[in-house]
Amino acid sequence: MRKLTAVPALLLFVLFASPLTVHAQSTEIFGGYSYVHFDTSPGSTNFNGWNASLTENMFKVFGVTGDFGGTYGSPGGVKSSMNTFLFGPQLHLPTPFVTPFVHALFGAARFSAAGASSTAFASALGGGIDVHPFPIVGLRLIQADYLTTHFGNTHQNDLRLSAGIVLRF
Repeated sequence: MRKLTAVPALLLFVLFASPLTVHAQSTEIFGGYSYVHFDTSPGSTNFNGWNASLTENMFKVFGVTGDFGGTYGSPGGVKSSMNTFLFGPQLHLPTPFVTPFVHALFGAARFSAAGASSTAFASALGGGIDVHPFPIVGLRLIQADYLTTHFGNTHQNDLRLSAGIVLRF
């Protein structure tokens, strides 16, 4: 009896899941410029650098993203850097020329300054807009994230903006 109910359940799954996979580009690679307004309590500073991500689209509107970034600055004359390693789900609404997306990414951030470094939990909640005038190459017009970190027993609320090139395969 279990086998008889498993077959219709499998057929229903295939019927409803297949429209979600139609026209899904399976992989997206992003690389570009990144700006972070870093909360250094009691003040703040601006960092500039790079951002790169790899998204594997499981369905037409859902994918899994690995996001990596490196930003650099000199608050108070001290050379500093922050690297992020974030992973999580991404939802997108693909249209012929524009794809808006949102994501929730979680992982770690590493802050280094004056020969010392610290690693802490990090998360990025945000989204952006990709335009793709060509089948493989597109542009990420903007990606804006609310980036949170927790260095030195204090909570930092940062803004991260990125833009660059998207390759879709």
